Amino acid sequence: MKRPLFVLLLSSAVVLSSCETLNQTAQVLSQSLGNPTSAEIASGLKEALQLGTNLSAERLNAENGFLGNAAVKLLFPPEAQKAEKALRSLGLNQLCDNVITSVNRAAEDAVIEAKPIFISAIKQMTISDASSILLGKQSDAATQYFQRVTNDQLSAKFRPIIQSSLAKVGATRNWTEVVSRYNQIPLVTDINPDLSSYVTQKAIEGLFMEIAKEELKIRQNVSSRNSILLQKVFGYADRQR
Repeated sequence: MKRPLFVLLLSSAVVLSSCETLNQTAQVLSQSLGNPTSAEIASGLKEALQLGTNLSAERLNAENGFLGNAAVKLLFPPEAQKAEKALRSLGLNQLCDNVITSVNRAAEDAVIEAKPIFISAIKQMTISDASSILLGKQSDAATQYFQRVTNDQLSAKFRPIIQSSLAKVGATRNWTEVVSRYNQIPLVTDINPDLSSYVTQKAIEGLFMEIAKEELKIRQNVSSRNSILLQKVFGYADRQR
């Protein structure tokens, strides 16, 4: 009986230490690869950014990509939340829920259109941009870069798609009913926020939030660096801190 118990304990120890061993192995490997050239830094960062932006867009584009993710889920616009509370108190929960579901579906429809915009921004990134992003102090430096160079393009691309999707999934109809029902309540201030602008803004914010998570993952977790180039470039960045 002792031998099987010993084997079990040994196996458990191996499993528990496997992640740590993997990280240590990757760190040793990145050091053995030496320091990257400026061109390798640019290529490595671009590879990481394309991977991270693709994953983020595809994850949010899936059904419930926004609706099922509490961090990015769209709710009523802030100026309409008083209206939501009032309507729910009148028993109109289903109407309010329909609005929330449909605006999230619209965001999910639009977000995949970010991929070609990000690919273009990545191609235009200079070696100087890449070095400053890689070695900067901010853990979301790449995300900040994308926000700076793509926000206007994303807004212009997303808005017509979201307007079309809002109509397709019933959000426009549901929202019109919400506004109409609320504005009929005595003594309330009429509301009518621009729903498509709100959904466009929140879809873009949610996308950048997901990209920041992917960026942090590859910066902090060596096991996420799934190519020799990524190991070399981000291992070098680790050693500069």
